[in-house]
Amino acid sequence: MKAMGKVIGISGSPNRNGSNERAIKYALRVIKEKGFDTEKIFLSGLDIRPCVACKRCKKAKKCIIDDDFNQIIPLLTSADGIIISSPVYMGSISGQLKCLLDRTIFLRRKGFMLKNKIGGAIAIGGSRNGGQEFTIQNIHTWMHIHGIIVVGDDNHFGGIVMAPFEKDEIGIKTVEATAEKLCQVIALMKG
Repeated sequence: MKAMGKVIGISGSPNRNGSNERAIKYALRVIKEKGFDTEKIFLSGLDIRPCVACKRCKKAKKCIIDDDFNQIIPLLTSADGIIISSPVYMGSISGQLKCLLDRTIFLRRKGFMLKNKIGGAIAIGGSRNGGQEFTIQNIHTWMHIHGIIVVGDDNHFGGIVMAPFEKDEIGIKTVEATAEKLCQVIALMKG
């Protein structure tokens, strides 16, 4: 049976096997059950350095910084959907995720290569009101700048979780609903 599309899950946490990686694995399992191919990008295992605003990406065939960014470009551009999870660090996204998102200016300058993909966000904080909504807003802002179509959990902004992931039943439901909405909108777009 042919897959309904492809979704990339990104954990923006530096912690291996932490709540963000587990949340992305969970979301991708939901998405896979809906008939989609999935792939994950865990920043905990990658070296993605900050953008240096050299502006060479306007003409270069790849980013001139020699790290792991160039190897994930094909994953991002081949996806129909992207779901991103970030820990809440000082009320916002992690530095690791910020580096990745900033570096995608390369894809914008190459003709908006992420335009019309479907995007969803998850944020995991240390308390129920620990900055998750603002963190999701940061991810949504990045998505809007790329022309990505943003979805939430049919109720609010997306997956809003309190760590540890497995103990937050309410948060898990918002992750599941966000993953399902992502699938629904991709299916609608593909008609």
